[in-house]
Amino acid sequence: MEVIGPPPHRARRLPRTVIALGLVSFFTDLSSEMIYPLLPVFLAGTLGAGAVAIGTIEGLAESTAAFLKVVSGRWTDRTRRRKPLVVSGYGLSGVARPLIGAAAVWPVVALLRFADRVGKGLRTSPRDALIADVTPFDRLGAAYGLHRAMDHAGAVAGPLVAAGLLLVPAMTLRGVFLLAAVPAVLVMIVLVVAVREPARLGERRATTRTSLASDWSAMGGDFRRLLLALLVFTLGNSTDAFLLLRLSEAGLAAGSIALLWAGHHVVKMAATYLGGRLSDRTGRRRLIVAGWVVYGAVYVAFAAVSSRAGLIVVFLAYGLYFGLTEPVERAWVAGLTVEQLRGSAFGFYHGTIGIAALPASLIFAGIYAAVGPAAAFATGAALAGMAIVLLLRVPEIPHPTPIV
Repeated sequence: MEVIGPPPHRARRLPRTVIALGLVSFFTDLSSEMIYPLLPVFLAGTLGAGAVAIGTIEGLAESTAAFLKVVSGRWTDRTRRRKPLVVSGYGLSGVARPLIGAAAVWPVVALLRFADRVGKGLRTSPRDALIADVTPFDRLGAAYGLHRAMDHAGAVAGPLVAAGLLLVPAMTLRGVFLLAAVPAVLVMIVLVVAVREPARLGERRATTRTSLASDWSAMGGDFRRLLLALLVFTLGNSTDAFLLLRLSEAGLAAGSIALLWAGHHVVKMAATYLGGRLSDRTGRRRLIVAGWVVYGAVYVAFAAVSSRAGLIVVFLAYGLYFGLTEPVERAWVAGLTVEQLRGSAFGFYHGTIGIAALPASLIFAGIYAAVGPAAAFATGAALAGMAIVLLLRVPEIPHPTPIV
């Protein structure tokens, strides 16, 4: 006898703009990662830049990007437009990045790297806000999961493409950098043709001009508590370069570390895609808590494990932390704020993480040098535990009521 019941659940397709922005991130990271792993070699070997110069270039570039993420987020809320800043940011990076191949002295590279990060600062908060604008509330995790997965896929493909190009006779580092313009062009085509922002953003009356302090106050206590937890966690989340250094000290060759880094991005790609979708069903907080537990366990293991095989397994497991946190944090930020302040919210979110990143690496480096790697990794795990306690004070809430 035929049993008649409700049709099986079918997940709704994500909006076309979300898929298009995923492709944009894929091609952008493909272009970026064709250059970034080779940049220190190019600066030191070809242009004669020293360690201080390399550190100054990266520090200035990343600090600028963090500041501009706050500015661009507030600006996109005032203008009620996302796409112009998204296109401008990706366009600036797409032009600046390949021109590194034509640089004759390292200060020119510093200028171009600065322009690249300015582009990142301009686009990031408006892009994340746009994803939330076009996505139903109960699919936010899936949307950010797809976006982050495509981003990590580009990070896997970029170094492989660069390595393949360098096998071509007569191909130089400069040639690889210039060819990074090809995926940058594809980025602009996808942005112009396939990315659409909701018409309601342009039709709604612009919000009253407000100060940074008043915007911060309007975010609400739950949002501020979430950022406090993220701030504490980020202070213990140093650059991944220290994990790679630990692998090197354990005896892994440079080639093995490069392959392991690619494998790490494969894990991140799969984990972010699945983690975002899972958070739509189970809630944001428990996924982030689980991710921070994984992070703390990885850092404890890096402090205690000495065998190369053990460190390799732990490093690959480290990719799971990203899947449980990256898309979920963005989905939670979008859910805690009203649409009219969404760009500002993502600006505060990215700015908080960016501002804390520099002292995090300095703290870790100081402990690493003065006491040893075990103490440094244990400190990172302890700060993750403190952040979990703070995160438990942030309740899961339904979609916020729009401002009238």
